[in-house]
Amino acid sequence: MSRLRSILLLLALLAASPALAQDGDPATLPYRVEIAPTGDSRLDAALRAVSQLVALQDQAPTSAGGVLGRAEGDRERLQQALQSEGYWGGVARITLAGLPLGNPDLPIRLENPPERPVPVRITAEPGTPYRIGSISIRATTPAEQPSINQVLATPIGIAPGDVARAEPVLTAERTMLDRLLAAGHPLASQAGRETLVDHGSKTMEIAWRFAPGPVATFAPPQVEGAVRVDPDFLRRQAGHMTGDIYSPERLEKQRQELMALGPFGSVRARAAERLDAEGRLPVTFTVAERARHAVGATAAYETNYGPSIRVYWEHRNLFGGAERLRLEGEVARIGTGGGVDQMTYRTAATYRSPGIFGRDLTLVATIGALRERLEAYDRDALAASILFERRLSDQLTVRAGPMAEFGSIGPPDGKLSPYQIVGVLFGARYDGTDSLLDPSKGWRADGTVTPSYSLRESEPFLPVRITGSTYWDVFGDRRSILAVRGTLGSLMGSGRGSVPRHMRFYAGGGGSVRGFDYQSIGPRDERNKPSGGASLLEASVEWRQRVWGDIGGVVFVDAGTVGTGSLPDTSNLRVGAGLGLRYYTPIGPIRADVALPVIREPNSSGYGLYVGIGQAF
Repeated sequence: MSRLRSILLLLALLAASPALAQDGDPATLPYRVEIAPTGDSRLDAALRAVSQLVALQDQAPTSAGGVLGRAEGDRERLQQALQSEGYWGGVARITLAGLPLGNPDLPIRLENPPERPVPVRITAEPGTPYRIGSISIRATTPAEQPSINQVLATPIGIAPGDVARAEPVLTAERTMLDRLLAAGHPLASQAGRETLVDHGSKTMEIAWRFAPGPVATFAPPQVEGAVRVDPDFLRRQAGHMTGDIYSPERLEKQRQELMALGPFGSVRARAAERLDAEGRLPVTFTVAERARHAVGATAAYETNYGPSIRVYWEHRNLFGGAERLRLEGEVARIGTGGGVDQMTYRTAATYRSPGIFGRDLTLVATIGALRERLEAYDRDALAASILFERRLSDQLTVRAGPMAEFGSIGPPDGKLSPYQIVGVLFGARYDGTDSLLDPSKGWRADGTVTPSYSLRESEPFLPVRITGSTYWDVFGDRRSILAVRGTLGSLMGSGRGSVPRHMRFYAGGGGSVRGFDYQSIGPRDERNKPSGGASLLEASVEWRQRVWGDIGGVVFVDAGTVGTGSLPDTSNLRVGAGLGLRYYTPIGPIRADVALPVIREPNSSGYGLYVGIGQAF
């Protein structure tokens, strides 16, 4: 009888061979899987995640033999899922068409199942979760044990008494290894892990051994892959890390600094697997250059300022030392102030040269010409500056250098008077946010102090401007962002009347107080035209909400005031409020905002529409 049963079993398996079963073939056996809830949602998710019966039931139809093969493979996978959640004594069972896996009658039952799809049920009996009984962490040699003790000075994420789950154990192992690397041990490795499960006491003992290896510094790095960029220049730039204690963070920082030079599309860092003869860690950066030239354009629109278009051309490696030359031109107020002669035109050339004087300094030289026709003033000018930038950290950059400006300025459609301004700019920028165009957390600040002197008026003055913003990811999913911005400005050392109009403070429009006309907030002259003030105070609050997919919306309130004294005067505070739409793209959100003034200014448009790329701030 047993021989006959074996023959029938063999025939059933051959008839149900996966090789003969194709989608739509009569030999294909559809089935549906049910996993009985265990009361532990994490365990239920783990069981579903490892089951091939679940994963393949729709996308890969198979035969009766294929279903049996998947079930046999799931037996071990389900057991491992139980153990990964700390249920080391648990048992998982699988039934197909009402018969348990392993029943000798199962192949025949699946050949002619009583119902289709065949019901498959997975049942787990987890039992009591096991606990961590003890943790032992040792170095491979006694001399290395102090390094391990330093790693254990703070908790590693698990402790005796915790449920003996696999994920926290592996996470703790990664934490200890990362701490050894961060402490300057580039060759640190896990030399062994032993786990002993005691079913009597329902505990698990864990014993680790680590090989920290020596503390090492960086050797002078090598740079490969450069074609047009000077290799000696790259070695000098990468060589800033030479002699520093090894850490993954320092290696990544140097990689980012090379990437920020501009000529490269990618930069990869590779650390050697052994130290050199002097006990230092060799590092190789592999760079891939991108196109030397770039051309681009941007556009923006405001109802009361009109459309503006900016185009640029850039050379990313002018002389082989990652020097960048950028030529750009802008046309603004297109069609809003009358004819072509009432538009605003700007052109500029900017030259950036990193690593000057063999130091971590960047030279930024700019010269530009402009013709502005605005509601507050008409201006024709030539401006130039030579600044030196230094990046003190990943977030903080400082800059300083002389600037000069020569031109003519006056009220709109009035007589232009010449002016000459020289000064020295001191500035700093801190950016601790997670994105340039779409930040969700962190804060940023930018401030400038520019001691200046009016040659024509023989008057010194000191413009000061500070802007800060901060961002909160309210629910931690980058979908609901609260953003706050503030700006403070002051003209010190001189009355505003002796300062050219364009260096005074104005408020209103995009980037300021939306809903009000551009430059409309503040003092006015006898013609009721904006004349600018000696102080500025602005504040904005935005709630940014992703609604569906790449579509989002914002609600915002802006406020601002411009005073005649060097300290802001809040008695003339103006407030605007509005709604916005965002379409999120890989390069940043496309922005469209509509704002209304809470109290409308006389002769103003009464609303504002603003379109651009990136968040408002």
